Amino acid sequence: MSTDKASSWVYCEEFVPEDEVLLGARERAGQLGCTPVPPGTGAALAVLAAAAGARAVVEIGTGAGVSSVYLLRGMPEDGVLTTIDLEVEHQRAAKEAFADAGVRAARTRTISGRALDVLPRLTDGAYDLVLVDADKENASAYVEQAVRLLRPGGVLAVAGALWHDRVADPARRDETTTAIRELGRTVRTDDRLLPALLPTGDGLLVAVRR
Repeated sequence: MSTDKASSWVYCEEFVPEDEVLLGARERAGQLGCTPVPPGTGAALAVLAAAAGARAVVEIGTGAGVSSVYLLRGMPEDGVLTTIDLEVEHQRAAKEAFADAGVRAARTRTISGRALDVLPRLTDGAYDLVLVDADKENASAYVEQAVRLLRPGGVLAVAGALWHDRVADPARRDETTTAIRELGRTVRTDDRLLPALLPTGDGLLVAVRR
């Protein structure tokens, strides 16, 4: 990355400053070993949620609640976020972030368990936005479930879609990079989706359900 591009990236990431709620959630994420979405990605998620008027959102990978708070801030006041994570400790940390943000308990539904066990139990076409931000090995399976869950006009978002700048480099052939690269191709060629790849943060793959 050139110096000018690097400066522009930093400028974009800092364009919407984070408040104490998000900084506190980031600190808890560090303590738990989570990797939260970067600020630029979070800001983009809030905008996507607001643009979609997202009242029903599914988040695959709660972490410590950084992306959850961004989504909730973009959603209308009656919106409900369903967030899934295997780790109970992560969801406990996320609930601290929700409390700090003044989010009413009725606006969040935290589900502990394997996402591939939970997602099939959710209703087809009932959601306005689905965020995939969990283990990359199962990302393709998560996306397939996400497309099923989205209403027409609903938004798919996949965080980490550039994977530390490795995805764009064809010489990088490790298992995770290859899986994410293949996922991008799958989304791009799916006739049900209108996609774009945004270079914010570590890459945000977005698509609208046709």
